[in-house]
Amino acid sequence: MFVTYGMEAVLTRKEQIEKTATALFKSKGYAATSMRDLANALGIEAASIYSHIRSKEEILQRVCFKMADEFFDALDAAESMESTATVRLQRAIAAHVQVLTQNTEASAVFLHEWRHLSEPLHSNFLALRDKYEARFREIIHEGIQRGEFTVPDEKFAVLTILSALNWIHTWYKPEGKMTPTEIAENLSEMLLNGLRS
Repeated sequence: MFVTYGMEAVLTRKEQIEKTATALFKSKGYAATSMRDLANALGIEAASIYSHIRSKEEILQRVCFKMADEFFDALDAAESMESTATVRLQRAIAAHVQVLTQNTEASAVFLHEWRHLSEPLHSNFLALRDKYEARFREIIHEGIQRGEFTVPDEKFAVLTILSALNWIHTWYKPEGKMTPTEIAENLSEMLLNGLRS
């Protein structure tokens, strides 16, 4: 939540901690980031952080599962209208790109630092990832059945698509040449050309 003063939106202390920690997790890695690093970046005493969060892992958990929710919500919206498998896959790719580019720091943490989650969170996260990938496989399977795609292995096709998309956070810049929509359109064109019959 945030507090508003006039037209200004001010992050709560917990949100400031999460935002700063996310940036540190991306730049240094979760394991190499200490609570002292976080306190120094925030300009506060390390002990005072614990009045807002229980642990470093709580922040990682919040980032990873919040991002997972955003990916599923975007995919649900993308698939809300009936269409061909080709159009559904284009929309799914666009939805994935939009989430990745909204917050590249959180995207990087979501994609690379989830491995540091302890159980049962680690297993829960993997289950969500499998469920998300299965949604893409369903689209491709439907495309094969309808004669839209020629794919020897559905899982390999999905991993290829998601691998291509998941590098975006490393090079995307809001001020860059292409908007997220243009990136999605270009990637869809290149990726789908390899799937079509």
